[in-house]
Amino acid sequence: MTIMKIVVLDGYALNPGDLSWDGFKNLGELTVYDRTPTSQIFERSAEAEIILTNKTLLDSDMLKSLPKLKYAGVLATGYNVIDTEAAGRLGITVTNIPSYSTDSVAQLTFALILELCHHVQKHSDSVFDGKWSDSVDFTYHDYPLIELASKTLGIIGFGNIGKKVSEIALAFGMRVIASDKTHLGKHKHTGIARAGMYELLSDSDIVSIHCPLTSETAGMINMNNIRLMKKTAFLINTSRGQIIVDKDLTKALNEGIIAGAGLDVLSVEPPPHDNPLLKARNCIITPHIAWATLESRKRLMDMAVRNVRAFLSGKPVNVVSQIVH
Repeated sequence: MTIMKIVVLDGYALNPGDLSWDGFKNLGELTVYDRTPTSQIFERSAEAEIILTNKTLLDSDMLKSLPKLKYAGVLATGYNVIDTEAAGRLGITVTNIPSYSTDSVAQLTFALILELCHHVQKHSDSVFDGKWSDSVDFTYHDYPLIELASKTLGIIGFGNIGKKVSEIALAFGMRVIASDKTHLGKHKHTGIARAGMYELLSDSDIVSIHCPLTSETAGMINMNNIRLMKKTAFLINTSRGQIIVDKDLTKALNEGIIAGAGLDVLSVEPPPHDNPLLKARNCIITPHIAWATLESRKRLMDMAVRNVRAFLSGKPVNVVSQIVH
C-alpha cells in the first residue's frame, strides 16, 4: 500500500501544542508547518497528495501547479480559502469540518452580549483600582446595567449556531426573531418568529450575525441597514468580518446611531492598526476566538482525521467540491 504524503500548511491555530497530530501520523507521512507564507506554499506542497489548511489560500493557479494533490482538507467550517470549482475540475476532493464549534461560538456570543449589558471587566477593574474601597455606598455602577429578559434578539442566519444561540436566548427569557432563507422555511422552531431583514433590524434590541459570507451577505451590515436599528441596540458578530462595513459601524457607534457592538471577527485579520473599529465607542473586540476552546479544537482535530481516513477508504465525507468526470 502506497503511503501518502500529508502536509499541514498552518497547524498552529488548531494545535498550538496542547493537542496531538498522531491521528494523521497513522494515515501517512506527515509534515506539519505552524504557518506558511504565500511564497512558500508551492515549495511545501509540491510533493503532497493530501493538504490540510485553515487559512492558507489554495487558489486555482496553485491547485493547477500541484499535480500530485488528490485531497485538500479545510481545518474549519468555512471553505472559501480553496477554489472548490477548480478543485472539482482537477479531480481534487475538498472537505470541511461542519458543526464542530457550535457550542463554543454560541457561548462567546453571549459572553459578548453579557459584557455589553453588565460591563463586568470594567467594573472589576474599577474595584481593583480602589473605587469600591473608597465608596461611601455599598454599591455603585459606572455604566448602564441591562436585563436581557423580555428583550428581543434578532438572529441573522439560523443554522446550527443560530439555533443554539436562540435556545440560550429563550432560557434568558428573551423574545427571538430570525431571518434565514434556507433553514427557517424547512423547520418549525418553538418560540422563534420568522422576520424579514427590515423587521429584524428595526425590532431587535440585539442583532447577532450567524450567516456565512457570500456575495449576498458581504457588506450587508452597512450604514443604510444600521440606521434601521434602535439607538439602544447592540450588534454582535461571531460569523465573518466582511459582512460588516467597518467604517459604517464605526461611524454608527461614535455618533450614537446604535449603542454598542461585540465583535469576534473583522474584515481583515489580523486587523491593521488603523482599523477604525479599534477606537470606536463601546465596541468590544476579541481576536477570532469563538471557535478555539480546547473542547472545540479537539472535535475539529478528530473530525479532520476521520475525513482523511474516509477519503483513503474511498468513501469521502463532508465533501464540498464537485468532482467533474
